[in-house]
This record gives sequence, structure tokens and C-alpha cells, in this order.
Amino acid sequence: MIPTVRITTAAEAAAADAATIAAGVPSRALMQRAGAAAAFEVVRRYGALLDAGVAVHAGPGNNGGDAWVVARALRRYGVRVGVTQWGADAPTTDDARYEFDRARDAGDVPAPTGAERVIVDGVLGTGARAPARDYAMTYVRQIAAAQGAAPNAPPIVVALDVPTGLDATTGETIGEAIRADLTLTFGTLKRGLLVDRDAAGAIALLDIGLVDAALSHPPADTLPLLVTADAVRERGAAPFGASAHKGTRGKVAVIGGAPGMAGAAVLASDAALRSGAGMVRAVVAPESVPVLQNGLHAAMATAWPAADDADALRTAVLDWADVLLVGPGLGRSDAASSLLERVLQAWRGPIVVDADALNHYAGRLDVLGALLDGRPALLTPHPLELARLVGTTVDDVLARRFEIAGEAARTARAAVLLKGVPTVVSDGHTTLVSATGTPALGTAGSGDVLGGVAAALLAHAPASETAVWHGAAAAWTHGRAGELATARRGGVRGTTL
Repeated sequence: MIPTVRITTAAEAAAADAATIAAGVPSRALMQRAGAAAAFEVVRRYGALLDAGVAVHAGPGNNGGDAWVVARALRRYGVRVGVTQWGADAPTTDDARYEFDRARDAGDVPAPTGAERVIVDGVLGTGARAPARDYAMTYVRQIAAAQGAAPNAPPIVVALDVPTGLDATTGETIGEAIRADLTLTFGTLKRGLLVDRDAAGAIALLDIGLVDAALSHPPADTLPLLVTADAVRERGAAPFGASAHKGTRGKVAVIGGAPGMAGAAVLASDAALRSGAGMVRAVVAPESVPVLQNGLHAAMATAWPAADDADALRTAVLDWADVLLVGPGLGRSDAASSLLERVLQAWRGPIVVDADALNHYAGRLDVLGALLDGRPALLTPHPLELARLVGTTVDDVLARRFEIAGEAARTARAAVLLKGVPTVVSDGHTTLVSATGTPALGTAGSGDVLGGVAAALLAHAPASETAVWHGAAAAWTHGRAGELATARRGGVRGTTL
């Protein structure tokens, strides 16, 4: 059984807490679990820095209550702790006030000295909304100044649930926001953390004992799921058997490579081979065939079949391939449009639709959906391409990324992989989110590589399933490869296949 990590809005997270409390778990117990788990993580991760003490910053609400629990727990570990209470002389909620009093009853609580190497941010949590509170902005600027004052050894900032100033649902900044090194989020993974990774830093989800019923409001199957390595292995990229050979590992046809854009087909074909495809054939414009043959010896290349040559299309593509990838470098010429239309009308197997193949159906997603109906199909748009497909703006796509992928999937009758930070994959029923990747992947050709990875994985998709898990596995794998390339090259700003 794969552990489930559900992604929530602030309201959904609050509903999960409320359902747990209604099931008999005291709200104070949830706060104590959260604070104790966070203190343990601080000690586990940053034990070598704790001799200089920990500065804890607590707000007036329940996030501040979590911070007071952290302070008390760290003191039990023998750590010197200084606490600053922001926004009020004492917390304003009952549970937070209780933890405030307990911490003070345990002994004097000094103010931070300024020499601490670890800072715990518990000023604003998931309930924070615009407009920005003056005290919170003063606090954020104070922490930013501390980070900037020691650029070679800045303090480690650990945020509780969400960084102060970050909207837990949208990822937008409320005035100004803390830039955390680590965010310890409780119970569920908040959407905003995945949108603004600069503010969140590394993210750790801590179990605080939400009951199963807590995720049934809204129904659990409507909440997006985080894609994990275990899920990729089990659901989207199963290992090959010992007897596998090139004929059983999947034959991928890559259709694209217009004149001057052969590189896209090369990248996609190479990625498919590196991702496990047994054979790859690039179907490209006649002028691009030599480029494919010279640039990628392991792949076959053939020219686009002529518009009146149905036998060539059937021989080169329809009777040969197990899965199609259409779009890398396809271009928008009449010849490309004609080829795309013929392929989509005739092909009944698994298919990945990318790049210019999507642009040919701008504003006509329903038409594309009618052609794709009845097979495992995956669309891989970036935000601009999806905006064109559904007739909206890029800003709307980004604001509703967790919903709009599913809406588009229902119209397209296919899974939709919406690229970005994070990447959202949905078939209109199941929504999966991949948070892997680095800015190094934000470069021309990266999408072609992703398309090749997806096609290789989709070659083994059961006909009875949608492409959602295979698309999610491709997004996770592509992002993880970028992370490894960046790490191995010393934080390089860019990388190539």
C-alpha cells in the first residue's frame, strides 16, 4: 500500500482538523503533536547548530501555539531557547494561550540573543489572509535582515505549517513573506507550499494523527495526491522482467521534426530510448531525416508519408508502433496539420500529444477530445498552451492549476499534464502533483524530453486505464533527473540531455 499524501487548500486543511476534533481528538492534542514533532525534526536535522540556541517567534494565533510547544519541547532536549511573542502580549486563542502559560510556568523564557543559528517561524499559519498585518511585516523584515547580515553562514529558518506571509492556498505573498530553509507542515501538504518553493524551501510533512474521516470533507478522492518515488515504481514505471527484449519493451513513434526543428524530435526520441523504450522511430520532414540519422544512431528515421500515401502511414506508424508521441518540432504548416489529422483519425492506441500538436487545436479542445476518445491519451501542455486550448489566460491557468487540468481532461477525454511548479496531472477524476525539478529544466527542449519519457512509460499502460499515473511518473522522473543533474554538477544553472 502506497502512503497517501493529500494536498489541500487552507480551508480543506482546517476541515480535516475539525473532522478529527469532532471524532474525539482534542484540538489541544493536535497542537501538542504538531509542536512535538516539529521540535524533534529541528533536533534531528540541525543538532550540530543547536549549541548556539534556537530563536522561536510566535504569533497570536494557533500557529503561535505550535511555536510555544516547540519552545517547550526544545528546552526538554536541553536546547537554550529564546522566544519572541508577536502581535499581542499573549496568544489570543485558548489552545495557544494554554501552551504559552505552560511554557512560562516551566521557567523563565528569555528573548532571543540574536546569535542563534536556528530560527523557528510560528507567527502566521494557514489562516493568514490579506491585508498584511503590520507586526508580521516588521517581523519578516527583521528575519530577512538577519539572513542578509551573515551571507556566508545565515541562520537556518524553519517555518511551522507555512512560512509567515505565504497564502497556504494560492502560494501568493501576503505583503512580504519569510524565506524558509525548511517548512514543517502538519497533517496535509498545503498547495501554496508547492507553488512558492522559494518561500517554502525544503518541505517535510509531519503526521499529527488526523483520523481517516478527516479527509472526507471534501471527499478524499477529490483531493490532489503528491507523486512519490514509491508510487512511480508501483503505478507508473514498473520494472521489466528478465526476459524483456526490444520487441517487448515498447515501440515508440515520434512524429514531428519539421524543417529547422529536427532537434526536438532528436531529444524526444533519445529520451524515449533512455526511459526504456525498446525501439524508436522518428517520423520527420524529409529534410530532417539526415539530422535524425546523424544525431541519434539508436533510433530509426523515416520521412512524413505523403498526404495520398495511406500505405506508407500504415507501414511506418500504425502497424509498427505501440505508442505515439506527436508534436515535438511538428510546426504549424499545412503539411504538418494534414499529417496530424490523419494520424489522430487512424490511430487507436496510446498517444502523447505535445507542443505544436496541441497548438493545432487551440480553442478546439473538444474536437481533439473526440479524436482521442477511447484510448490511453496524455496531453502535455505548458500554461500558455493550455490557455490556448481552453480559451483563457495564462494567469487564469496558473491561479487554478489544481482544478483546470482536470477540467481540461474531461473535455479532452484524456489525461492532462500541466507543466509548471508544481506539475499537475489529471484525468478529470484523479489529480496527481509532482513537485520534483529545478530551474535548470526551464529551457528549450526540456518539454520534448518529458514527452519522450512519457511515451516510453505509456507504451506499457493497460488499455483499461487512463494515462494519468504514467504521465505523473514521467513528470516525477523528469524532475528528479533535473535535480540529480543539478546536484552532480555543483548547482549548475542549466543542463542538456
